[in-house]
Amino acid sequence: MITNNIERIHFDSMNTCHLCMMELENVYEALVLSPEEIDLLDMPKRSFTVHFPVRMDSGKTKMFVGHRVQYNDARGPTKGGIRYHPKLELDGLKNLAFLMALKCALVNIPFGGAKGGIVVDTKKISRGELESITRAYIREISDIMGPFKDIPAPDAYTDENVMVWILDEFERIKGRHVPAIVTGKPIELGGSQVRTISTALGGIFVLEKALQTIEMEVGSPCVAIQGFRNVGKNAAKILHEKGYRICAVSDSSGGIRNVNGIDIPKLIEHKHQTGSVLDFPDTTKISNEELLVSDCGILIPAALSKQIGKDNSADIKAKVILELANAPTTLEASRSLVDRGVLVIPDILANAGGVVVSYFEWIQNLNQDYWKEEKVLERLRYTMTTAFASVHNVCTNQNCSMRRAALQFAIRSILHAERLRGNLQP
Repeated sequence: MITNNIERIHFDSMNTCHLCMMELENVYEALVLSPEEIDLLDMPKRSFTVHFPVRMDSGKTKMFVGHRVQYNDARGPTKGGIRYHPKLELDGLKNLAFLMALKCALVNIPFGGAKGGIVVDTKKISRGELESITRAYIREISDIMGPFKDIPAPDAYTDENVMVWILDEFERIKGRHVPAIVTGKPIELGGSQVRTISTALGGIFVLEKALQTIEMEVGSPCVAIQGFRNVGKNAAKILHEKGYRICAVSDSSGGIRNVNGIDIPKLIEHKHQTGSVLDFPDTTKISNEELLVSDCGILIPAALSKQIGKDNSADIKAKVILELANAPTTLEASRSLVDRGVLVIPDILANAGGVVVSYFEWIQNLNQDYWKEEKVLERLRYTMTTAFASVHNVCTNQNCSMRRAALQFAIRSILHAERLRGNLQP
């Protein structure tokens, strides 16, 4: 599914790491994988499709389709988000589940990869209908879920409220409390501290480790951030608090720039009041395209995929790119940037902080021992910086990009687990 006919793979437009998938053929060749190893990696262990009726607000019953893919569980129970989208397809979920397995292996947490969801347009249904659909879906897949089987989490068009419905419905079915069945919950129902900023914070921990590695003076470079929703906004806020100079920020309406630095707390307030970063005092208006090629030391794409391509990669001035968005750089552009000496920290590593804190939530739920924020921060920093060091070591030894090094490290980890289980020859 992954390597064979790779040019025909349908890539889900929401969050599939296009670049990782395209790099896999080269990674497999570099690792000299056997046909048995490739077959094991290419096929999901389990995939499910369910059809279920839901009574809508109109009183009529409508049939819905749900999917769940559990790609590989050699390293532990499968873990992955549940998303709602009218064009959700099983093949796209298989790709995402595989990438989730790679991400968990990369940051060395004991999970495999999964992904699932419902074919539904959340903009066209009521909140009550959304809850009914969610609960019906969980009733259909509850037998394949469990804290030691498969643990869902929020994804596109789902949130902590949806996770509460999943938790509640599963506990009704099982007749007992099972908080570890799902992550991304509110703190009051077993969620973890730091979860809402975990993706941005994990990326910044990696960034600071990278800056130390290449001996760039921490705090001095100008930082440009594309995207000012949850991840981009939190990244800007955290970096500002650490003393970094945020000189450019953008959202879907456009961007702003001030070479002397932007007051991020006031910008967040401005965005909340006006709905846009535009017209913030003491800034110059720029486009999203101009932000990407602006004079900055660190560039953080935290919005859409395919923002850096062959048309603008040569104009990128940043020395470091932290990919907090999924697949913001095309394959050709990524290779061109690496050839120019730009350090590209790939999305599969940069935005893994979310699943790491999900793992922490799972541990806390199992032990009924809830950690203070300081402990979560300490363990997140350790996990992310250790993963960076492992990837950078492969990158140096193999003389390859960080993206290829990350994929090689993750694939080796999964295959090693399969060998230990006896599924592959030693």
